[in-house]
Amino acid sequence: MMSNRMSWISIQHVYKQFGKQEVLKDINLEIKEGEIFGLLGPSGAGKSTLVKELAGLDVPTSGENLIFGEKMPSLKLMKRIGYMAQADALYEDLSANENLHFFASLYGLKGKIKKARISEVMQIVDLSGHLNKLVSNYSGGMKRRLSLAIALLHEPEMLILDEPTVGIDPVLRKSIWEAFYNLNRNGTTIIITTHVMDEAEKCDRLGLMRDGELIAVGTPEALKNETKTGSIEQAFLVYGGA
Repeated sequence: MMSNRMSWISIQHVYKQFGKQEVLKDINLEIKEGEIFGLLGPSGAGKSTLVKELAGLDVPTSGENLIFGEKMPSLKLMKRIGYMAQADALYEDLSANENLHFFASLYGLKGKIKKARISEVMQIVDLSGHLNKLVSNYSGGMKRRLSLAIALLHEPEMLILDEPTVGIDPVLRKSIWEAFYNLNRNGTTIIITTHVMDEAEKCDRLGLMRDGELIAVGTPEALKNETKTGSIEQAFLVYGGA
């Protein structure tokens, strides 16, 4: 059924250079509406650079990124996207509620709608009881969940998550993935970067990245079958030339 869906992201011959260092090398990729797509690879593979471009926060040196059929970056399109960075961009000296009100206003939410969305997103990330607590008193895992809540405020059609569960304990990671599945069932397309192999198994399809290159794309099962391996980790090693 997935194959009948529109391609919502089209990455075409994307290169990115910082000085003499080439961090993305001729990336070509299509991501479909309604799928959970994972970018898997070690630190320095280029995952964060690529998703920053998809979120409209960076531009390729050459090539182009199309989202919903239009070229990024575009302010109009960015309103349809939720982005959660690898580092939490939160105001530590404010409460969670004050952070949420600030970001909701940036998204143009007002009055009763704003209040309702704040309540809804805090329920999704299971932080309703900590709304008025100062963010500086939040644990690392709570800050990750608050960052996710902020990314969800404007009900984006597409969610781009850069290492969303890094530093989070396994029990909490499971509940966060339940939130992702629920959002996805309601129609949200999710792009997620990770270096955690068991998280990769949870995605509909994967793009394996190493040294700025996309070395393989497919469903977790297809990648394992093609390499005659029993795990994504082993498949990654085979595609990487080990």
